[in-house]
Amino acid sequence: MDASVVDLRYKMKDILKALDRNESVTILYHGKKKGVITPVSSKKDISIYRHPFFGMTGDDSGKSVETTMEELRGSRY
Repeated sequence: MDASVVDLRYKMKDILKALDRNESVTILYHGKKKGVITPVSSKKDISIYRHPFFGMTGDDSGKSVETTMEELRGSRY
C-alpha cells in the first residue's frame, strides 16, 4: 500500500488495517518514497536453547564469565 503524508493524517485507520493484513505501507512525500512501515511479526524465531550462553557455567570452559560475555558481545568498533 502507498500512502502520502496527508493519508497518514486523515486515513490512519486504513493504514492500520493494512498493517493488520501484514501489508507494508510505503510513505510518499511529493510522490517520492520516504520510508516504509512494516508490520510487526507476532511470532518470534528466537529460542533460548540456541543462544551460545545457555547452560554455561564458569567451571565448564575454564574462562571467567566476564571474559565469555565480552567475547559474545564483541567490540563496539
